Amino acid sequence: MVKICCIGAGYVGGPTMAMIALKCPDIQVVVVDISKPRIAAWNSADLPIYEPGLDEVVKACRDKNLFFSTDVEKHVAEADIVFVSVNTPTKTRGLGAGKAADLTYWESAARMIADVSKSDKIVVEKSTVPVKTAEAIEKILTHNNDKGINFQILSNPEFLAEGTAIEDLAKPDRVLIGGRETPGGRKAVEALKAVYAHWVPEDRILTTNLWSAELSKLAANAFLAQRISSINAMSALCESTGANVSEVAYAVGKDSRIGPKFLNASVGFGGSCFQKDILNLVYICECNGLPEVANYWKQVVQINDYQKTRFVKRVVSSMFNTVSGKKIAILGFAFKKDTGDTRETPAIDVCHGLLGDKALLSIYDPQVTEDQMKRDLAMNKFDWDHPQHLQPQSPTAFKQVSVVWDAYEATKDAHGVCIITEWDEFKKLDYQRIYDNMQKPAFIFDGRNVLDVEALRKIGFVVYSIGKPLDPWVKDLQVSI
Repeated sequence: MVKICCIGAGYVGGPTMAMIALKCPDIQVVVVDISKPRIAAWNSADLPIYEPGLDEVVKACRDKNLFFSTDVEKHVAEADIVFVSVNTPTKTRGLGAGKAADLTYWESAARMIADVSKSDKIVVEKSTVPVKTAEAIEKILTHNNDKGINFQILSNPEFLAEGTAIEDLAKPDRVLIGGRETPGGRKAVEALKAVYAHWVPEDRILTTNLWSAELSKLAANAFLAQRISSINAMSALCESTGANVSEVAYAVGKDSRIGPKFLNASVGFGGSCFQKDILNLVYICECNGLPEVANYWKQVVQINDYQKTRFVKRVVSSMFNTVSGKKIAILGFAFKKDTGDTRETPAIDVCHGLLGDKALLSIYDPQVTEDQMKRDLAMNKFDWDHPQHLQPQSPTAFKQVSVVWDAYEATKDAHGVCIITEWDEFKKLDYQRIYDNMQKPAFIFDGRNVLDVEALRKIGFVVYSIGKPLDPWVKDLQVSI
């Protein structure tokens, strides 16, 4: 039996290995992590991450050919293929701080693999890493190997979208495998290809050299984020001219060369990858003497920050230029629907902006805990991926924030409602009931364009929807933003 071990039981490692185990009953898959609580959760009925369909996949093969363990060294030593899916956070200090990827965890994993290995290994980069990381890992493995063991490094970047990860794994657009163009490298590529071939059509398994595979992941995320920032930039122009961004996006998306995906204007993108990967790409460009290219990609992040700031300013300016002492309901805290992930969620910056103007926030999200929300609001930028930097917060730090478990409770007696996550349940709420229990005038700021603006206005709401013609009230109160 082929044995696979994955180091890292997070959003990528856990679901990916679960799908491999489900589709490859002849392969033993072990997911290892040094976090005892995380592994305990994977072995329980309450998995550590929320992802539609994940429970069923894990339960179908756990304790059969899928195992979760904290005995990292034992299972790495026994494995034929070792996936490394550890954090590669943005550096917060030192050279490249704020842009470069911190490869501390990756280097630590590589040194451990070299130390415990007793047989040849295929080591697979699953984390998103800078171009040429494989070369550095090869050197670490080679220089720490006095047992004559052969290590082959492959790059196999993930292209999952949270909320649809199980579907993406079951029916991927493509699986990308990069390896050295040597006999050993090609043999390793074929070995990993054989794993995916259990369920992925051969024409969807792409093979490249190592560097192309590493760069393709960064490029894919940069291109997707660029589309979001492009339509968000247009949304600002739509509001100034009376155009409707949804109509513009539909017209643009009908062009077969462009297509309709990722053209939904919003309060901004979030998640663990887009900003981190673009900043990493910017740093790589700068290091390779390409400042013009670096500046081009930097603008994608700057537009995203601008969009979040613009949203907050619109809220404040519409509500008589102050939200001090006013209750604002925040509906949604996860960075997108169908996930409990809050990494780089736009909700954090929106909440910080409103709290800076002394608003009283009442937050509701169906999948995010109060502890998680308060940790996120207490963090400095990029600290979410550096647990060692986090400091316990005093209870008084959140006297302006309450977290509730019901949308109607969040909106009761509120002056305004901000839709930050596009949860389906927010489309089905009884907005007449919400209106009747709010302070007047009652404001709704739709940061995801998921609500029926005209229906809300008929109820009596003052409505702001991103990139849509402004409510006459908002126009009258508009200040320069």
